[in-house]
Amino acid sequence: MGRIKKKGTSGASKNYITRSQAVRKLQISLPDFRRLCIFKGIYPREPRSKKRVSTSSTPSTTFYYTKDIQYLLHEPLLNKFRDQKALAKKISKALGRNEVSDAARFEKNLTPKLRLDHIIKERYPTFVDALRDLDDALSMLFLFANLPSTENVPPKIIAKCQRLTMEFEHYLIRTNSLRKSFLSIKGIYYQATIQGQDILWLVPYRFVQRTGGDVDFRIMATFVEFYTTLLSFVNFRLYTSIGLVYPPRFDAKSDEQGAELSAIQLEGQGSNGDAEMQDTMDVQTNEKAQTEADRLLSLPDDETSEQPQADSDAGAEAETEPTTTTLDQFASLDPKADNLLQPSLTADASTASQLFEPFTVFLSRETPRHPLEFILKSFGCKRVGWDTSLGEPGAYCSEDDKRITHQIVDRPDIPLPSPPLTDGEADEDGDGKAVVRKSNERVPGRIYVQPQWVWDSINAGQLQRPDLYAPGATLPPHLSPWVKAKKGEYDPTVPLAEQETAAEVEDAEADEEDADDALAEASEGEEVEGVRGDEEARHLEDELEDGGMDVELAGSEDEEDEPADAAAGAEVDDDFGGFSDNEADAEVDAATRAARDHQAELEAEALGKGVVSGKAGDKKKAAREASQAKRTRAEREELEDVERRKMMMPRRKRKMYEKMVYSNARKDEEAEALRAKKRKIEKGGGKKQKA
Repeated sequence: MGRIKKKGTSGASKNYITRSQAVRKLQISLPDFRRLCIFKGIYPREPRSKKRVSTSSTPSTTFYYTKDIQYLLHEPLLNKFRDQKALAKKISKALGRNEVSDAARFEKNLTPKLRLDHIIKERYPTFVDALRDLDDALSMLFLFANLPSTENVPPKIIAKCQRLTMEFEHYLIRTNSLRKSFLSIKGIYYQATIQGQDILWLVPYRFVQRTGGDVDFRIMATFVEFYTTLLSFVNFRLYTSIGLVYPPRFDAKSDEQGAELSAIQLEGQGSNGDAEMQDTMDVQTNEKAQTEADRLLSLPDDETSEQPQADSDAGAEAETEPTTTTLDQFASLDPKADNLLQPSLTADASTASQLFEPFTVFLSRETPRHPLEFILKSFGCKRVGWDTSLGEPGAYCSEDDKRITHQIVDRPDIPLPSPPLTDGEADEDGDGKAVVRKSNERVPGRIYVQPQWVWDSINAGQLQRPDLYAPGATLPPHLSPWVKAKKGEYDPTVPLAEQETAAEVEDAEADEEDADDALAEASEGEEVEGVRGDEEARHLEDELEDGGMDVELAGSEDEEDEPADAAAGAEVDDDFGGFSDNEADAEVDAATRAARDHQAELEAEALGKGVVSGKAGDKKKAAREASQAKRTRAEREELEDVERRKMMMPRRKRKMYEKMVYSNARKDEEAEALRAKKRKIEKGGGKKQKA
């Protein structure tokens, strides 16, 4: 007889352990267990069958891997947690004996300090691993940097998050690593590329933040403690890689006055920081020159001899204009297959450093200063000024400076400057003071744009038209740079004619023709009043007899109405005095012919027969119906082919295919609705322009 196995010693129940069992095994409290799991990156696991894993009758909800908990037994932080627990007992005993001084001394001298350096090295063996996990860290630290100080969020943590995030932004400014940004409802998204790794994080808007009671700040504070250590390591590595001293000098007085980014002063490694930084910039310039020289040497002799030597002006223009780079395009062999994902041309370091380099930008007081200053400096702008109400230190110039080329405003249309005063009006008061320009007037020679111009320019990799972003103008749609429209989906950046299907084009043409026909019939009905009903014609005749209204009545098919129509036509001729009898007869004949055609169409429609008409619109309608029938026949044949193929598929794959077809049809309907909405808007705009 085989040996009976004890329950929970093998199989799935051995691979998992409940949270209460893990806490008892580690001999720590539940809050310390949560902190330790966050530091070590250990998270709960969901087994396939909780009934098989659970060893007790009561259902458990949280499970961990047994190997993970076994790995935590050798963590040095466990001793720190136990020391904290012992210290808490000493302090409570001292307070119980009313020894307040001893309790304060214990808390000051015996509090163990937690160091997470070894955990950072364990979780991220290489620097690239740390960069890949930097998205959540930056989002969390930027969130805490914008929170108000409360009892749950102490001011020290906020100040530390602000300093670390500004240090990271200074690195992005120095290396021009920022690539894209997007304004969303949640906040501002940024994307930077560091050592080939794309890092995406979210920065909230600087509104008044109200912290709710349903947020557990203890858990978030644990994450912040870990992320601050991680970002300190990353900043140190990034600064030393470009020859800068870490940590940089931080001017607390300037920061209190609103300097923000200008409160941090970078220094090069060595005794003379400025000289070292200049040497680093020279080395980078020499490397670019060497790269260009290598490229020229690799060219054939005939090409190098034919290339003329540019003069100084052309060289200056070449420095300001970004170089264009062409990327390979990958085409699919099957025309019916989906389009391959093409490589996107994003701004590289050289393009980013030259986008706003020749400009001097001033930020008005209603614009968000910090994100605009950060983006402009990251893309090459060295001269950024702002209003003194946003913080005086660090501003390059004031609003009246003549060197300003662009001013970013977020207000209604700014009026043009007032005309210059004459000699008699110049010194009307007699005090001899110069006339001061009004603050709400434009400065001649300065370009005024809205803040969205900056974001759209960096996402497109080139400067956008400033007239589209003028103050008070309707801005173009601000689209996410990370969402690329797939085949068949609605793309607002592509003209409507390039993404419409054949069926949509025919339906749109049919709707336009029907609308034109309705308008033509309405106009003909206004001109030909004899086709109206007997009661309406009698009412018009009464009005004509009373002299209150002059209406020309056309002849009808009834012989009894012809004398009245002729009399009405004679009265109209007498009133205007310019129409002859022949012209009146011609108009009556045309109206009668139109009425007879309309009556013939009504009779044919009642009998279910077709009517042959000589109008050009009927020919177009017949051609459209023929093409629609042809397209319907082709779609029917394709559908039959698909149904035959589905019969050969297994049931599971057939169900999966039907779900895919259903979801694609829903997406097509949404895209078609968006295109129809855009077509309606464009049609309405064209009518307004014509009007």
